[in-house]
Parts: sequence; C-alpha cells; structure tokens
Amino acid sequence: PCSKTHWLPFCFQSQFKGLALALGGTARIIQNMDPTAEPCQNFYQYACGGWLSRHVIPETSSRYNIFDTLRDELEIILKGEGLFSVLSCYLPTSPLSARSVHQLSMLQSWTQIMMEAYFQYMVLIAKMIREDMNMSKDDNFVQEEMRKVMEFETDVANVSTAFFWKGFNWTLFIQNVMSSVNIEISPNEEVVVHGMPYLRELKAVVASYSASTIQNYLVWRLVLDRVSGLSRRFKEARANYRKALYGMMLEEARWRECVSYVNTNMENAVGALYVRETFAGKSKSMVRDLIEKIREVFIETLDELQWMDEASKGKAREKVTAIREQIGYPDYILEGQNEKLDREYTNLNFSEHEYFQNILQNLQHGAQKSLRKLREKVDQDLWLIGAAVVNAFYSPNRNQIVFPAGILQPPFFSKHQPQALNFGGIGMVIGHEITHGFDDNGRNFDKEGNMFDWWSNFSATHFKEQSRCMIYQYGNYTWELAGGQNVSGINTLGENIADNGGVRQAYKAYLKWVAKEGQEPRLPGLDLTHNQLFFLNFAQVWCGSYRPEYASQSIKTDVHSPLKYRVMGSLQNFEAFSEVFHCKKGTAMHPTEKCRIW
Repeated sequence: PCSKTHWLPFCFQSQFKGLALALGGTARIIQNMDPTAEPCQNFYQYACGGWLSRHVIPETSSRYNIFDTLRDELEIILKGEGLFSVLSCYLPTSPLSARSVHQLSMLQSWTQIMMEAYFQYMVLIAKMIREDMNMSKDDNFVQEEMRKVMEFETDVANVSTAFFWKGFNWTLFIQNVMSSVNIEISPNEEVVVHGMPYLRELKAVVASYSASTIQNYLVWRLVLDRVSGLSRRFKEARANYRKALYGMMLEEARWRECVSYVNTNMENAVGALYVRETFAGKSKSMVRDLIEKIREVFIETLDELQWMDEASKGKAREKVTAIREQIGYPDYILEGQNEKLDREYTNLNFSEHEYFQNILQNLQHGAQKSLRKLREKVDQDLWLIGAAVVNAFYSPNRNQIVFPAGILQPPFFSKHQPQALNFGGIGMVIGHEITHGFDDNGRNFDKEGNMFDWWSNFSATHFKEQSRCMIYQYGNYTWELAGGQNVSGINTLGENIADNGGVRQAYKAYLKWVAKEGQEPRLPGLDLTHNQLFFLNFAQVWCGSYRPEYASQSIKTDVHSPLKYRVMGSLQNFEAFSEVFHCKKGTAMHPTEKCRIW
C-alpha cells in the first residue's frame, strides 16, 4: 500500500508496474505448462509441455531453450546500442584482400619451414600458437591431404596406448611461446600439467603420421576456428558441415554474428552499454542477500550428512564461507572519464575496411594479455566474464561465483516477481554454482583456490560411494532423441551433483525466508501454492528442445545431462518435491531409491 511518505502518482505507477509484471509472470508460467500431464509421472512435461509445443527450433540453431530466448533478447538490446557497427563488422563476400592473402601465405610458409628442421618445427608451432594467425592451402592434393588430417584427428581422439611423448622438447616450446611477451622461462621452472594420461598416450599417434600431415592438421584447426571471418565460400562450406553434424539449416543472421563477436571481444565496453540500458540498481543487493541465505543453508545442511566426518565438514564450512561473489557487473565500467576501461583497448587500432585483420589483432591482443599474467600478481577482483552474458559460473582456482547481469532477469530473477520464483530460478542457480565447489572436480581445490586435498580418507571414500549412486541413476536415462543412447553418468557427474545440491539448498532457503517474512500473496489465475511454484519455476528455466543430430553429438560431449533429465533427476532425489506435489512412493517422480551427496 502507498504510505504518506510516498509521492502518490509515483507510488501508484510503481504498484501498477509490479502488478503488470506479476500478471505477466502468471501468463508465462501458464503458457509454459502442460496441465494435462501428471506431475508425479513426468514433471518436465507438466512444467514445459506448453513451451515445447509453442516453440520451434530456429533454422539457424541446433537447439533452443530458455537461455537461448534470453540471449536472443539480449542481442536485440545490444544491436539497439549500435554494436553492429562498432567493429565495422561486415563479413567479406568477395575473395580475401591482398593483405589477408599475404598473412595466410606467411603462415603457409611457416609450416613449410617446419619441415626443414626439428628445432624450427617446435619454434614455429609456438609462434603459431602465440600469434594465432591463419592460412589456407590450395593445390591438387588438398582432398587427400585433408583425408589424412581427418584420420589423424580421429586417432588423436581415440588414443589408447600408454606412451609418453619424449621426443618433444616442452621446455623449448614453452620458452618460445612466452618470448612473444618478453618473459623468460628457466629450464628449472615448475609447470603444472593437466591431462598427463592424454600426453602419455599421444606418442604412438604422432609417430605414425608424417610431419606434413601434422602440419596440415595444425593449420586446419586454425582455419576452422576463423571461418566466420573469411569470405562467403568458406562460410557456405561450414554451413554444409553444420547441417550434417547438427541439423542447422541456415547460418546465423549477420547482425547477430557481429553483435556476438563484439560482445565476446570487448566485453566490458559492451557490458557498460548493456547495464546502463537494462540493469535495475537494487538487483545487486537483492542477489547478494540470496547468496548469503543459500550459503547459510549449505553450512547448516552439512550437519545432515552422515557420510562426511567432522574434520572434513569443518574444511567444507571454511571453503563455502570463503567463496567470493561477483554480481551483475564490475563497478568501474560505469564510471565517467573511464581511464581503466580505456586502457583495456589502448593497443587496438581497428580499420573499418579490414574485418579479418581486426580479428587477427584481437586474437593476438588476447593471447598476449593472457601470457603476461604469468608474472603478474593475481587480481582477485578481475571479472572472468562480461556483464552481457546469460549464464553463471564457478571458478575453482579462485573459489569464486559469478552472476552476470544478463542472467539476472525473468524467469530467473526480478524484484517484481514472487520470491518463490526468485528462489526457484536464480536461487537454484546460486546453489548450483556454490555446489560446484564441492563436486567431483571442485572438491580438489581448497578455500584459496589451490589444488589441495583437504579431505579425510573416510570422507573421500564415502564421497565416491555417494557419487556412484548418481552415476548409475543418470547413466540409466535413455534419450530417444539421440537414437536411444544412454546419458553418460560419469561425464555429467559434476553438473548433476551441482543440480541436485542447488535445488535442495534453494528450496530450504526459501522455506526459511517464508518462516521469517510470511507467506506471499498467491499469483492471480494460478491454483498453485508458492512451494509448488518454486519447483515449477526451477523446471521452467530448463525448458528447451534439440535437433536429433545435435542430441546424438551432445550426449557424447556435453558435461550437462539433457534438459529433461536435469529436472527429472534432481526432483526424483528430493523428498520435499514429492511432499509438495503429493506424489506416492513408487511413482516415476518419487522412486524408492534416491541419491544424495550434498
């Protein structure tokens, strides 16, 4: 109600806006649902059946989901900010300019020199990586050469024999990469190496192919990565490839490709434009409050875990307490006379007629910026991603969670929508990211982000036992769209742990909020309790569909379970869901056997 302290016209306007948004939220929820489905049998169909029937996958996409709709809307906003022309992002339709051809030829000559001597071979691979330039090869043998490249890449993907690649001088390789930013590497300097088993298995593959095939492979990977900056015939070839592999019928609209490119490469400049246009000022404090509530629940929930001993629980409390958050955007990007923001782009000199050269310049700038970090003090306040991004992140090396402005919008979050929806949306995402600090990968890092084993033998052993239940559960989901293939319970374990922990923590935090603040008014036109709305919004943020071609690929490569099983799996394990929707034990959504880690 309007009080005496409010200016009445403003008060009524604010209340009307809030009511309008509430009604809009009701309409969205109803439209997304399939009320004919039985929630205790298939809650995903119940929550998302309406969305699935109303949305057709765009011909430019291999999938379409709530995240994609929000990204579409975000790109429209950015287009309105004039980003289409920021980098003069026209895509060449004619053959490459003489300068581009010269640069590609330079890379071609580098790879030919690689053939001359082993020493030069290592030096020039390092140069290719640090400068990331492009090349093409156009001769009568290209098809046969590329067939060999494909065989090589297939064998690399299937390496199985255990050997170590002793013939490659890694010290010399790293020294040459770092020389581009004038950093010296001592032969005695320690280097952290991930994926040692892979490197051990690589020698047999490399030894069975000629140096020219490996040379062509390296060049091909560079060309493939830069197709979007080349002329139309290259893009048409890529379109045919994507159609076969992912079922995509058309290339993305040019303006979308341009907006996406500028956002990726000038994320803080773009972020400043986006935040000024869309981000509500109070959102930061509201999300920070949600984070604290869910962090508190995570700590309280540790007492329920019988598989974890007190020593490890103490370390877990320390780690979750130490998690730092970044919300919305870095404050400095909104400053006037912004010298810090200007410095980020000082060395970039774009030309409106040289799009391909602008791309190469960005690549070199980004690569050198990354390499220089080796000798720089770690900036704990550095943002890992731009503000105009519809996603959220956890960094194990920083023990940090990030929620860009792009995801802090409905259905995930709004100061105008009921807290049941906020907790079920962004609250679940917060819990998900926090839980990543304690999944099968994140648990290997301590509160400072260092790789350190802080687990007792008892807790580590029982964590693996608890994980086996979840591996088995998700590994038994069959995805008909992917030709009846089963989900990989091992590959998706980390995300499944985070999903299960996230929804559990968010719901408990919501119940605590209600106990303190009281029940909210019901949404008009919905015969659902707020507890039911929590789970409904949790499910609806995962509404989406896939093309069969993409499904067949993603089930092999994606670390996330298919959207349907992200919802079904998490709720099948959560007793509170069955209580809220009155599901009898033994129904699909209330199985007798349940898995729980956090």
